[in-house]
Amino acid sequence: MLRSGVIAKKVGMTRLFMGDGKQIPVTVLQLDKLQVVAQRTEGKDGYSAVQLGTGTARAKRVSAPMRGHFAAAHVAPKRKLAEFRVDAQNMLDVGAEIIASHYSEGQYVDITGTSIGKGFAGAMKRHNFGGLRASHGVSINHRSHGSTGQCQNPGRVFKGKKMAGHMGAARVTTQNLQVVRTDSDRGMIMVKGAVPGTKGGWVTIKDAVKKPFPKKAILPAALRPVAAEKATATKVAAETPSEDAEKKEES
Repeated sequence: MLRSGVIAKKVGMTRLFMGDGKQIPVTVLQLDKLQVVAQRTEGKDGYSAVQLGTGTARAKRVSAPMRGHFAAAHVAPKRKLAEFRVDAQNMLDVGAEIIASHYSEGQYVDITGTSIGKGFAGAMKRHNFGGLRASHGVSINHRSHGSTGQCQNPGRVFKGKKMAGHMGAARVTTQNLQVVRTDSDRGMIMVKGAVPGTKGGWVTIKDAVKKPFPKKAILPAALRPVAAEKATATKVAAETPSEDAEKKEES
């Protein structure tokens, strides 16, 4: 069962105190006006997916083609876009807004983000190598990675060899993180443990692939009740006296 994931912004880490007195370290993730921008269908695109957008972008900083893309969907320009594969029966309407209750407390999720860049690092820090011996002939090379390959045959270093180099700033997925608490009013999702990326960075959240599909999952997604909001706004407008009515009462 494939349903849409969400795009969230990493706010930072804190801790929650539970009813039994235990404290749990959590990462706070925020949903910022997460809306469906486009649909991908089997007939037209060859696969079934939804394109989501989040955040707010200034129109003048968005290219003309993308402004047209957002205008066709009747949504404001977004800062971040991402696609999520979904089953055909879980397709979402363009313009629908997903809220934090899309995930239930206690379920497991997989979170993908760009890890913090750490610059150039040696083999011991980057790949957890043990290093060379501390004595018996090793001189000023204790933290080196040692031999990188063979001599004459094949006479080259294989691609992917673990060596010193740029560490971090890569796409990383942390699996089986547990959702501790959600707050739909503020758009907050709190998950147990650390999440890849820096504060203010964007991450994608999906149902865990190595855990059973949650029984409490909302299908096709937890959406903001637009009809209820419109009804509330209409009711408030009807109850609020107009300027003409106020003038008549004064006269």
